[in-house]
Amino acid sequence: MALSGGLRCCQRVFSWIPVVIITSVVLWSYYAYVFELCLFTLSNTLEKVAYLLVFHVCFVMFSWTYWKSIFTPPSSPCKKFQLSYTDKERYEMEERPDAQKQILVEIAKKLPIFTRAASGAIRFCDRCQVIKPDRCHHCSVCETCVLKMDHHCPWVNNCVGFSNYKFFLLFLVYSMLYCVFIATTVLQYFIKFWVGELRNGPAKFHVLFLMFVALMFFVSLMFLFGYHCWLVSKNRSTLEAFSAPVFQNGPNRNGFNVGFRRNLRQVFGENRKLWLVPVFTSLGDGHFFPMRSRNESRNPLLASEEQWEEDGGSDEESAGLQRDPSVTVEIES
Repeated sequence: MALSGGLRCCQRVFSWIPVVIITSVVLWSYYAYVFELCLFTLSNTLEKVAYLLVFHVCFVMFSWTYWKSIFTPPSSPCKKFQLSYTDKERYEMEERPDAQKQILVEIAKKLPIFTRAASGAIRFCDRCQVIKPDRCHHCSVCETCVLKMDHHCPWVNNCVGFSNYKFFLLFLVYSMLYCVFIATTVLQYFIKFWVGELRNGPAKFHVLFLMFVALMFFVSLMFLFGYHCWLVSKNRSTLEAFSAPVFQNGPNRNGFNVGFRRNLRQVFGENRKLWLVPVFTSLGDGHFFPMRSRNESRNPLLASEEQWEEDGGSDEESAGLQRDPSVTVEIES
């Protein structure tokens, strides 16, 4: 038991190594750009001020989004999806798998659940003892069920899901902007150092290395950001792109795709002025989502949506989250 606890503690410590690496590279880039390039290499005062001003805007936005991606806790299913003491006791005492499935079906009648396991059974997490809402998955690293889980990212040491997906996308955007700005402003001095127009010194190493690091990170981020733009346009998570969610009529990767504009608003919200600001504006509460067609949103287990509303929904008022007013959207193909 003590050994297991020690291994878990070591795992948690080592999981911060990628974050420490990224933070170290960013802090070095700050020193190299501000001091070695702007203060020690540039001679034009106007150019120096302009570079420092824009750089610090990019640096602040990058740091803000990175911080939010790391320290925003992943959202977990609310109490409505947890088994009550009585239901839990019934479930655990029942030894027959079919009877256990029937117990879950009875409980799920009161919940807005439209997706199933591949076998057609209710998606239930034995570890968390919760009936999984649509698009919710258990993360073995975070050891919890995460609403609209996309993936577990080692570079932010956190699960990317409903609560921080917007922050993660903005982190990619401002990371690329940070790299592009550094690369474009350093380029002329990179060439001057390379051909020997500027004297050799500590600044030469920092400027040359800045250029290579900025380009390397930009290329890798560009592919990752492009992939996630495609996911947003289709309203899919990374997990759903690899394994399609199963509805009443079978697997359907486009089950939650309600059109490009609506898909975009689900992640970034209704207020376009806040789209590029790392504050939570995503629609809904993460427990249920608009469907592509009424066929897929017709849940034989859900007794009535009004019953879910009358029972208090998913405690979203206490969480302070916005809710998407349209639960079901029908699109003509």
